[in-house]
Amino acid sequence: MKPNRIFTIIVIIAALTALLLVLVAPHSTKPTEVGVRVIKWSPFEKQGVVQDVYAPGATYFFPLIINEWHTFDTKLQNIEMSVAPDTGSRKQRDDLLFKTIDGNDISLDVIIAYRVDPRMTPYILINIADNNKDIEENVVRTLARNITRDLFGELTTEDFYNADKRTQKSEDAKAVLNKLLNPYGVIIESVLPKDYRFNPAYQQAIEDKKVADQVAERYKSEANATVEEYRQRMAEAQGEVNKLVADIDGEFEKARIGADAYYEQQGKIAKAIEAEGMAEAKGIEKMVQALNSAGGDTMVKMKIAEALVGKSIYLLPFGDSGGLDIKTTDVNELLKVYGARGLAEQ
Repeated sequence: MKPNRIFTIIVIIAALTALLLVLVAPHSTKPTEVGVRVIKWSPFEKQGVVQDVYAPGATYFFPLIINEWHTFDTKLQNIEMSVAPDTGSRKQRDDLLFKTIDGNDISLDVIIAYRVDPRMTPYILINIADNNKDIEENVVRTLARNITRDLFGELTTEDFYNADKRTQKSEDAKAVLNKLLNPYGVIIESVLPKDYRFNPAYQQAIEDKKVADQVAERYKSEANATVEEYRQRMAEAQGEVNKLVADIDGEFEKARIGADAYYEQQGKIAKAIEAEGMAEAKGIEKMVQALNSAGGDTMVKMKIAEALVGKSIYLLPFGDSGGLDIKTTDVNELLKVYGARGLAEQ
């Protein structure tokens, strides 16, 4: 090869190299973003989407013309579908309109919270979208509206007043959406139902029913309170009656114990008296037996003699032969006469 041609080739390569160096530019990711690079042409690398994900909060350098650069925000995103145009994600009415399973029209505000799986961003770029807005509009919003509307449409009108049933449908919607969207790199964090509205006429009927139910509950509560008050009073009265009965039973028991003790005491006294009487009777019986014996007369005479010791004995004539007549004689005067005579003799 001629020297001039060689020189020309070297100059061209140098120029191309310089051009590439000039065209190399920085490519950055924000703190919540990941980057995906697409190689359009390179003599050193395979063309197409690079499967390695570029980390958040960094800067990378590679030529502009032969590379494409895409970023995806992986922070939590909210899609608010609301009846009020100034609060939702769209500046127009965006709430869900459907019928309950029992046929009443209802509208529901809902917030869908989701995030992009950073590991799936190369797949998302190849198969779904090249930015977050397209992911939300073309995938998440469409599926979220349809699935949420269908599942909440399984509730009856009355079920919407039950927070537990609304919460259960929210969890069901989240589970179904994750099953559908996880393979596409989207993770649903929550499905949050907010306000709901029925047809105005039906809404008014519901409100009237709620007011009537509240009044009925108030009357029921008052009735229950009155019944409870009377029950309390009856319990207090029963307590007083029980106390009186207990007091009377106590007094009766005390009286019964006292009577039993007195009866026992008197029984013992009666037995003692009976024993004493029996002893005396036996003594008298022995004495009678002794008096009826041969020495009884002698003992009687001795007792009479002992009784007459020191006594003055006067013999008075009685009888029909000139003796004293006991019926007409003044014994006291007679004793005085004998007494005066005795003193004169002394």
